[in-house]
Amino acid sequence: MKDKTNACRPGNKYILLMVAIIVLLTSATAQKKINPGEVWPDDKGNHIQAHGGGIVKIDKYYYWYGEQRRQGLDTGLRYVSCYRSKDLASWQFMGDALQLSDPEHLGSNWVLERPKVYFNRKTKTYVMYFHLDDARYKLARVGVATSNKPEGPFTYRESFRPLEKESRDIGQFIDDDGTAYLVFESWPTKGFFIARLSDDYLKVEKEVCLINAPLEGGAIVHYKGLYYAIGSALTGWNPNPNKYATAKSLEGPWSEFKDIAPPETNTYSSQSTMMLKVEGTKDTTVIFMADQWKPKTQWDSRYLWMPLQTGDGKLWLPEPKPWSIDIKTGKVQF
Repeated sequence: MKDKTNACRPGNKYILLMVAIIVLLTSATAQKKINPGEVWPDDKGNHIQAHGGGIVKIDKYYYWYGEQRRQGLDTGLRYVSCYRSKDLASWQFMGDALQLSDPEHLGSNWVLERPKVYFNRKTKTYVMYFHLDDARYKLARVGVATSNKPEGPFTYRESFRPLEKESRDIGQFIDDDGTAYLVFESWPTKGFFIARLSDDYLKVEKEVCLINAPLEGGAIVHYKGLYYAIGSALTGWNPNPNKYATAKSLEGPWSEFKDIAPPETNTYSSQSTMMLKVEGTKDTTVIFMADQWKPKTQWDSRYLWMPLQTGDGKLWLPEPKPWSIDIKTGKVQF
């Protein structure tokens, strides 16, 4: 009796194989999309925990560092996570680059926020800065840790007030000539400082500029001969309309601040943390990196990354939607 089923016929096997290949290719393409505001799984399927973070590119990899907020952490420690990626969309968890117990006898609920890592090519050292504080936000210092590997472990070195100023939210900026800067917000001055780091990156060496605006979450990028600075109003966990200003040099003068998005959206419920410039063979893209904080469920806080419309002294954050970027060419697709 003949088998009347068709499943094992060669033609059907070929069709099934082609369907499987198409599914795999579609899945791979989907994984390369960046979906603002959605759960962002790492290579292990866990939501990425790199809040208030920053990115540095070393050779072919981008390294993303941020506040580790996963559930079940030791409440006496503070953690900085490390992820790496070749395409800015698919991220491999490299572990906790820093696990730190209370380094300055700050007491319960001490604070480690907004870690940023620089790679010093002369000393071959990875240098991490972060906002270090007590529960009342009275210490107002930066902490410094170092490692000889991008994934750590980082070793705590010291804390200090940069330029002897109070420092809370910090940002990082590396100019096109390789000079490294720390951006830090200072309550008493009602503004934020741009300060150059020492040659070994271990000290804040020189004040470059004080931007006289009561803003935090400072981020800077240099694009086509103009500097753009973004900041967020002082509203704690609550989002607000982020604003930008421009200058021909870091020293200023800086223009008046303007909205980067429709003000009623409160920057699409996000707060700036960094602007990342991707220079490709065909285009240069500036990416707005921001956090969508959930203070009561911090492990579920999301990320809003979008390519900015930048140039001719203007900067605008489009309405968030899925997108992808070709790292080689610098081209963005929606």
